[in-house]
Amino acid sequence: MRVVLAAYDSRGGVEPLVALAVRLRELDAEVRVCAPPDEEFAERLAGAGVEMVPTGQSVRRLVTGRTPPTAGGVPRRAAELVAAFHDNVMAAGAGAEVLVATGLVPAVAGVKSAAEKLGIRYVYASYQPVSLPSPHHRPIPRPGKPLSADVTDNRALWDQDARDAQSVFGEAVNTHRVSVGLPPVDNVRDHVFTDRPWLASDPVLAPWQQPSDLEVVQTGAWLVPDERPLPAELSAFLDAGAPPVYVGFGSVPMGDPAEVARAAVEAVRAQGRRVIVSHGWAGLAPVAGQDDCFVVGEANHQALFGRTAAVVHHGGAGTTTTATWSGTPQVVVPQGGDQPYFAARVAELGIGAAHDGPAPTAESLSAALRTALAPETRVRATAVAGAIRTDGAAVAAGLLLAGAA
Repeated sequence: MRVVLAAYDSRGGVEPLVALAVRLRELDAEVRVCAPPDEEFAERLAGAGVEMVPTGQSVRRLVTGRTPPTAGGVPRRAAELVAAFHDNVMAAGAGAEVLVATGLVPAVAGVKSAAEKLGIRYVYASYQPVSLPSPHHRPIPRPGKPLSADVTDNRALWDQDARDAQSVFGEAVNTHRVSVGLPPVDNVRDHVFTDRPWLASDPVLAPWQQPSDLEVVQTGAWLVPDERPLPAELSAFLDAGAPPVYVGFGSVPMGDPAEVARAAVEAVRAQGRRVIVSHGWAGLAPVAGQDDCFVVGEANHQALFGRTAAVVHHGGAGTTTTATWSGTPQVVVPQGGDQPYFAARVAELGIGAAHDGPAPTAESLSAALRTALAPETRVRATAVAGAIRTDGAAVAAGLLLAGAA
């Protein structure tokens, strides 16, 4: 059986596809992954023995502003993504039986069109519940489309979200659909989500609430043990003293990375702890001249987080899930998107602290770290880690091969 997985997303959105691909291969399926051409994605997939089809432009260059904006802005980039994912998935999906898509709407729309043209099954997957329409939560505002301040009914806000998605992406999606012989759609969001989306999040950390208008299939988070060793110098730093605090914001850009790094290091030192600062896509500035601070680039979070006293991060679905799985207390400094949701869940579960706002100071981080480093938080984080399901990717792989998509 051949399966094609597709995502236009950051590292946290590609990593779960690695897990699903590994589980599918264990069941003798042939797997290809259409993903952005960033080198770190290619290396990760190659290391797992999974074929990658580079698709679209570099996400890192786009996120960090290294790709000059095109004249058409969002509509132009949306049109490029629709076409790129449609064309590459059409080629990669020849002979496939099912396509699985996640990530940005226009890329997913290209995958959906390819599934229609190929006449094969299609599954949309989300890594967090708050991106799916529900009466229990508000939509995440789309860029340039703030939610109506005077509307409190969640269903009405989701109706607005559907109109906003159509306004932003409808022309690009429908122009391409017509060009390949498919009819236009009047609700792009629901068209790509379908009425039976999959939710690849842990039911303890990020549960789906009922009742719901959607038939959501919650598989659990797509996790796979990462066997890559830590860099030798990082291992030596960890061995040289008490567990440090990790600070990193993944693929999220920060307005003043030097100031964020300075505030974080000061806050950690105020707790009497050593600190590991991850460059990330934000380019957090290295802090030199002190032997209690180590600056790291790419590293295996599964191997690293379990050896730290706390993890300070942005609250992406992947990082939050890995930190929760490791049993390490967290401080979440949300920057946008689904991150405020995960910050709130960390606080609600008692496994860490939610920072108030996206701009940390030494004082605000110190206060949050005091909560995270409290003994009772560690006890609670350990308990919750024991409840995290590790079979989500296997469940999803089984459903795909059984034709239950």
